[in-house]
Amino acid sequence: MKKKILVIFTGGTIGSEQTGRSVGLNTASRRLLLSMYAEKYATDVQFDALSPINILSENVQKEDLYALYDCVKGVDACAYDGIIVTHGTDTLCFTVNWFSQVFCNYPLPIVFVSALYPLSDKRSNGLDNFAAAVTFIEKTGLKGVYCAFRNDGERAKIHLGSRLIWPDEITGFYHSAKGACLAETEDGQVLFSARKDVPAPEEIAAHDSRPVPPLLSDRVLHITMRALLNFEMFDFFRNSPRAVVAELSHSGTICTKGDELNFITFAKNCNARNIPVIIAPVMSSAGVYSSMSDLPACVKVAHDITVEMTLVKVMAALGAGLAADAYLDDNLFFEKL
Repeated sequence: MKKKILVIFTGGTIGSEQTGRSVGLNTASRRLLLSMYAEKYATDVQFDALSPINILSENVQKEDLYALYDCVKGVDACAYDGIIVTHGTDTLCFTVNWFSQVFCNYPLPIVFVSALYPLSDKRSNGLDNFAAAVTFIEKTGLKGVYCAFRNDGERAKIHLGSRLIWPDEITGFYHSAKGACLAETEDGQVLFSARKDVPAPEEIAAHDSRPVPPLLSDRVLHITMRALLNFEMFDFFRNSPRAVVAELSHSGTICTKGDELNFITFAKNCNARNIPVIIAPVMSSAGVYSSMSDLPACVKVAHDITVEMTLVKVMAALGAGLAADAYLDDNLFFEKL
């Protein structure tokens, strides 16, 4: 019996072509990806295709994400062995993390793939990523949400959707939090990580959790810690966010001295305006620097999850009409590190 995989095309670089120095969407890339795969790999896998949206991922709107959600929700899971979603690299991380929450208990593997260059470019990793996704679906059948991505000079990696972090600057290479991917693929095989901080296939298969509603609020301000970050530049008198997520430095710190640069003053001002402030990432096992020992009680801490997941959880909670920190302690798809 033939195996059957649904491919959902959404655009992005993997669905584009390059003319001169300009990269633009091209629906013919859908056929190109499948034909390239068929030409290189001897397989009896049958592919069906859908395309609920066709965008460059940097232009994604909430309505696009909802359309993608509805497309997957409407799939007859009994008809397929898995789902592959092609996606642009620029906002891949957000969509994958969000899907890990709204489809945390999906009965099939949902594997996202993308490309750093159009498929016609010999530098493209799009076909390798797609092949890795097919291999993962064929060999494991694990439920939940994943991302297949090959960085230059490496094997293709399979990332848990809940642990994918922002790509590297300039190169666009993707990684899992703590450098711990779920698995790698090579020669049609899936090689699972033996690290203790990575769930085993048996754990994933037995996992059961309740997904969050597929609703998002885009009124969340993300501030990233940098030297000389002046908090007085954020004037909320005219237009206030519903929450602020402050991304800390790698050691879990942010400036708490001075006047304009003082995060504590900023947090207290937000509290006075009923704007919740959440900080991330903060590992429970890590030591606390003295600069962070006197944070006001109004500051909420996202323990043991990435800042990418923190944003998703905050935006999802607010979208569902809940408090900004309502989902922070949940562990829906192994996001707790």
